[in-house]
Amino acid sequence: MQTNKSVLVLGAGLVGLPMAKDLAANNEFSVSIVDINAERLNQAKEFSLNPIKQDLKNLDVADNWIQNFDYYVNAVPGAIGFELLGKLIQLGKPIVDIAFYPEDPTILNESAIRNGSCVICDMGVAPGMSHLLTGYAGSKLEEINSILIYVGGLPAERKQPWEYKAVFSPADVIEEYTRPARLIEFGKLIEKPALSDIETIYFEGIGTLEAFNSDGLRSLVSTMKADFMAEKTLRYPGHAEKIKLLRDSGFLSDQPIKSEDYSESPLSLTKKILFKEWQLQPGEIDYTIMRIIVEGKTSEFTKKRFTFELFDQYDSETETHSMARTTGYAATAALRLIYSGLYTKPGIHFPEIIGKNENAVKLIIEKLQERNIYFEELIQDL
Repeated sequence: MQTNKSVLVLGAGLVGLPMAKDLAANNEFSVSIVDINAERLNQAKEFSLNPIKQDLKNLDVADNWIQNFDYYVNAVPGAIGFELLGKLIQLGKPIVDIAFYPEDPTILNESAIRNGSCVICDMGVAPGMSHLLTGYAGSKLEEINSILIYVGGLPAERKQPWEYKAVFSPADVIEEYTRPARLIEFGKLIEKPALSDIETIYFEGIGTLEAFNSDGLRSLVSTMKADFMAEKTLRYPGHAEKIKLLRDSGFLSDQPIKSEDYSESPLSLTKKILFKEWQLQPGEIDYTIMRIIVEGKTSEFTKKRFTFELFDQYDSETETHSMARTTGYAATAALRLIYSGLYTKPGIHFPEIIGKNENAVKLIIEKLQERNIYFEELIQDL
């Protein structure tokens, strides 16, 4: 399919570059990618992408070069993601956002409506497909009793001491380990420490993993109603206790330790050490595992359980890591959803709301299946 529609992908990291490559395949879109990292941009040249070197922390949307695109994909680290999204909305164009910042994007809803910008937020694998399928299951129920999401990205090769590699921004991983987790219990919003309520759970093909609370529900706590709601991160057993030891010993504190000629926070030093240890190497096999369980009652008062399960791994043919595939291709599917005309309403939109639109879910699932990403669905009477 030939088109003159142009896309700007902001961020050329582990997920941004595969997204840009996917959108540019078969000349479907004219794709540019912007980043400050010259090495990443050099990779972009190999795939008929237009690389632009720019410090995204100081991006000015008044500059002519950034105004001339039809679509935008925000794939920067969470630390700058919210501010950047606010700037992009001023352009009045469709945006798919996977920056995963801690701020509430609904603050930008009025601006998006006023500027005529359709924004799909949190559209990765989790949040993203986790929320989309939760919303889809919820739309089939009259009353939702519980929502439970297990998700994690892991290296195939387990190396001590961490048995982990960062399959997305390592800074965002640390944030996941330190930010309190929001849950719904007995219909009320509560907070628990990250890494709490550790349990073990078995997955076919990979074995027993541990799961612990993380702050991944995000918009679900306000857009859906259930007696119980939680998201848990998956890791190899023992990982959580190691991170808790670091946290409880002060190594994840952002308060600077000062001396006469030196000032640095323990967190800053910890990041320097861990990021090197956690770096996912080219060609290194990784897995993405997710299980979504939604239970409730239908209008006929039948109790139902919807289970969706994902197991994906590194694609050696395209040399694309699994987390980049499952996160990035969910986002590019959302952009294609907007392009199709099925979802174009200005404002801030979350995946669980889109999940109520069966045709939209069908399109996104089809786009993922075309890229060999499959969610198994099981519906049971209880």
